[in-house]
Amino acid sequence: MDERTPDPIPLSALQHAVYCLRQAALIHLERLWAENRFTAEGQVLHQVADKPSHRSQKGVRRVTGLVLGAPRLGIAGKADLVEFHRKADAGGTLGETAYPVEYKRGKPKAHKADEVQLCAQALCLEEMTGQPVPEGALFYAETRRRTAVLFDDALRALTLTVIADLRRVFDTQTTPPPTQHISRCRACSLSDLCRPKDVGRPAKAWRDRMVKSLLAAPEASE
Repeated sequence: MDERTPDPIPLSALQHAVYCLRQAALIHLERLWAENRFTAEGQVLHQVADKPSHRSQKGVRRVTGLVLGAPRLGIAGKADLVEFHRKADAGGTLGETAYPVEYKRGKPKAHKADEVQLCAQALCLEEMTGQPVPEGALFYAETRRRTAVLFDDALRALTLTVIADLRRVFDTQTTPPPTQHISRCRACSLSDLCRPKDVGRPAKAWRDRMVKSLLAAPEASE
């Protein structure tokens, strides 16, 4: 009997995995979700971008809500915006170069979660079109400007590593344990569901505290 082809990894899961692999598993494996101000702002920002549309202007074809997929890598999702820039090659033949643009709330971040998600879109576009996609952009709502992202070897390698890490999580159906309680946990909408401080405590320490609390409790009256 043929083995079933595994479901593709959502492109959005890659962003979650860079931020926190456990967060990605809680959302995409255990189907847990909780809103906070940051996620709500992100949802509003994407309401318009996710609607499919198509228009051309000054040699640039702009497509929003474009469905993407790279079966070879096992990833799929939707792009906020892909611009197809028309240009002529050395022989004078007109062609198009894809330029993905992802909309994000806030401003550029210290980690590479947004860049990895965008790079994965580029990898999908390269597999779909057979043409190189050297660059894209992140548009941040707070700065109201684009930040260019070069899809260099380092970013591509990081993206492939994240895909492989997340594939292992999906294949084993195992949610990773929490890492140490770092500052980014405070901004995570899943903090109450994840309970990084509680779940991450060693079992012995938890057992010792439970025994201590039981011994200290007053005896129940008969």
